[in-house]
Amino acid sequence: MCGLGIGWRLAEAGCAVACFDRGEAGRGATWAAAGMLAAGVETEPGEERLLGLTRESQALWPDFARRVEAASGLAVDYRDEGTLVVALTRDDVERLRFNYDFQRGLGVELDWLTGAEARRREPYLRAGVAAAVFSRVDHQVDNRKLAAALRLAFLGAGGTLHEHSEVTGLDIEAGRVTGVVVGDKRHAADIVVLAAGAWSRDVPGLPEAARPPVRPLKGQMLALRMDPAAPILRHVLWAPGVYLVPRHDGRLIVGATTEEKGFDTTLTAGGVFALLEAAWRALPTVEELAIDEMWVGFRPGSRDDAPILGPSPVEGLVLATGHHRNGILLAPVTAAAVSEYILSGTVPASIRDFGIDRFAKAAVAPAARRATA
Repeated sequence: MCGLGIGWRLAEAGCAVACFDRGEAGRGATWAAAGMLAAGVETEPGEERLLGLTRESQALWPDFARRVEAASGLAVDYRDEGTLVVALTRDDVERLRFNYDFQRGLGVELDWLTGAEARRREPYLRAGVAAAVFSRVDHQVDNRKLAAALRLAFLGAGGTLHEHSEVTGLDIEAGRVTGVVVGDKRHAADIVVLAAGAWSRDVPGLPEAARPPVRPLKGQMLALRMDPAAPILRHVLWAPGVYLVPRHDGRLIVGATTEEKGFDTTLTAGGVFALLEAAWRALPTVEELAIDEMWVGFRPGSRDDAPILGPSPVEGLVLATGHHRNGILLAPVTAAAVSEYILSGTVPASIRDFGIDRFAKAAVAPAARRATA
């Protein structure tokens, strides 16, 4: 999806843009995601630097959603009811309080709720829920509708889309990329944007210095089927071991495992059971819902779980990958910042801390310290 978003912005600016996808556009991590826009409640210790970028993108989302809908004629179901994080036990309350204090200390707007207050917002929560945190600013979008809308917006702006067209090589001459190879055909380009998600480091012909340290993080997920006229959940809900995301059409997204299993597409009994049990503990009524779908997706995780954005060591090769669990959330700022860099030649301030060079610096720093010791 980041590739489509960047391509759309560039096509709107009058550039000739072609996007190549190994499958159907938007059917990778974008299709597998839950669509949460949670810059606040998802922030963890060690992600302070990332919070500035996620909050900037979160602020862009309402206008981004409107623009995509206007350009495509399709709804993306941007929803702003907010997000609840619940604690079920005393130990859960301690963890929730720690995260609440940490996030509030970073300026995240949150409300502490008693269990009774949480159940007034969501009556189907388990009786006796201990406490909850409510975030007004953490929203959601239907990621699958967004993918379809972005595809149409890109095409409507004059972009060219090549689906089922896996890039099999890069043309690099004198340290500069001059195009891509698909099968036996070369496609010339002034700029190449590498936005292949979890597959980004495996593009043939990519020099080692420009190979982003991205790996697949497997996630098993499922969707249950609610009555859309009488849904059992209206807010995005985080509970111990699970999150639940309600859709207008009655689907209830349940996710997600995090597994270091490479590109293993297996749905496992243990993974699905863990998600359903955690969902049931928070929202017992889920046991009555039909299973609508189950799937596996691959988050593109970097070494520090932050995206890799901007220029690479190869002139003309631009990176937009490694978004981990924040791909949907960061779509607006990624499209805006990367396209701005391509059009102006200047790296926007918002993404200067997220270049691939930060990993080279981290590798050199320990050696430098040893040499001066």
